[in-house]
Amino acid sequence: MFHEIRFPANLSFGSVGGPERRTEIVTLTNGHEERNAPWAHSRRHYDAGLGLTGLDDIEALVAFFEARGGQLHGFRWKDWADHKSCVPSRAPEYRDQLLAQADGEATSFQLVKAYASGAARYLRPIRKPVRGSVLVGLGGEEQREGQEFAVDYTTGIITFASAPGHGAEITAGFEFDVPVRFATDRIAVSVASFNAGEMPQIPVIEVRE
Repeated sequence: MFHEIRFPANLSFGSVGGPERRTEIVTLTNGHEERNAPWAHSRRHYDAGLGLTGLDDIEALVAFFEARGGQLHGFRWKDWADHKSCVPSRAPEYRDQLLAQADGEATSFQLVKAYASGAARYLRPIRKPVRGSVLVGLGGEEQREGQEFAVDYTTGIITFASAPGHGAEITAGFEFDVPVRFATDRIAVSVASFNAGEMPQIPVIEVRE
């Protein structure tokens, strides 16, 4: 089960983490390589222990951990390095990301974020947008949430009140969280070690549900 609650953002601010890819590499007898990527999407890992600054933070972390049942329930995580449809220094705009070109029939579309470098491009599905942050454009015109479209904040799917016209570009801007869970059922904290500057390791991993 997934709990639609965010890990305290002040604690995740100092965390370390990012995306992981899985690549299978086979070296042939002639020295050449064959490479295969079994994962269509990257998976993010974080260390929640590095954001702790005092004993009050440890207490808040333990309370959150216990309420999630350790690894049992997923939750939202703010990745401060990558939590917007645009660059971190800007505010999201409805033109930020191209979601699709309408076919005249579909009414629902998945939020995505594009990562491009040179000719290569990766589309990341966004499943956990932040409530109230989603801006949507249709054919270059900004739409109104609750009137022209609705957002499912648990899946990242936007649904228009009526099917957009064929060929119309659907765009969006938003903030988002990463769906994660704890990657351990045990937290070990030494107050003496913490006061001496030693941080506990509390791994967090992205979930796909």
